[in-house]
Amino acid sequence: MLNDHYVNVNGVRLHYVATGTGPLILFLHGFPEFWYAWKNQLTALGSDHHAVALDMRGFNLSDKPTDVAQYGLNVLVEDIRAFADLLSPAKKFVLVGHDWGGFVAWAFAIAHPQALDKLVIINAPHPAVFARLLTSDPAQQKASEYMEIFRSDQAEHILSANNFDVLANKVMVFGSQNGLPPEDKPEYIKAWSQPGALTGSLNYYRANRLSASPVESTHPRSFMVNVPTLVIWGEKDPALLPQNLDGLQQFVPQLTIKRLPEASHWLVHRQSDKVTTYIGDFLH
Repeated sequence: MLNDHYVNVNGVRLHYVATGTGPLILFLHGFPEFWYAWKNQLTALGSDHHAVALDMRGFNLSDKPTDVAQYGLNVLVEDIRAFADLLSPAKKFVLVGHDWGGFVAWAFAIAHPQALDKLVIINAPHPAVFARLLTSDPAQQKASEYMEIFRSDQAEHILSANNFDVLANKVMVFGSQNGLPPEDKPEYIKAWSQPGALTGSLNYYRANRLSASPVESTHPRSFMVNVPTLVIWGEKDPALLPQNLDGLQQFVPQLTIKRLPEASHWLVHRQSDKVTTYIGDFLH
């Protein structure tokens, strides 16, 4: 059974859903999702773990600070550190992230490798690889242009018009057959309709200009991930191209990659069983 909980950490009240007992496995969703994206994984992996899916700050039922600076990457990483320390003090845990949740998970693993048993990333770019692509790869530059729309003052109006038509029927459907299962659509509209949730979630883009990372002038050791890591990648993701896997081994020595040639960005939804199997195999 999935149970709702709230906890106060790092100056915000966060909502999460949990099931099972055992070592902690923590799931971080992306934009424009919420804990519900992981419902299948919670049920499957809660058989031998304390499986927890967070509403990250700004989303759904968690607090939504109005100051854009409160969504900076260092703040988001501290949310996860404090949250995990409260749920599983002084014990290593498994961290799983997709999209923005994955970007935060990468940053957490770089900053706090000693806290993690294993790391699982699903279609989320490593910061050093992504910064290099945004500097030198025209295809990824073009694929990332949507971020400027999300940062704009018009973003809330564009995305919420006609009962969130753009979010439900374009953002979460891009990439041919992939996207939001119709039966889940009401749950997402309910989450997007929470007061302040759309602005809170867009503030991830406004507070973190990923293209500005000064990676070329920073030693690669600053971006090392010294944790056993599984990367699952849908290769038909139109926003995050497969080139994000090129050279990843340089920063992640203990790396396993699972490529899904026909999957898009929303593989957690559309290839849920396969994602769960890959994670389960990696943990055991």
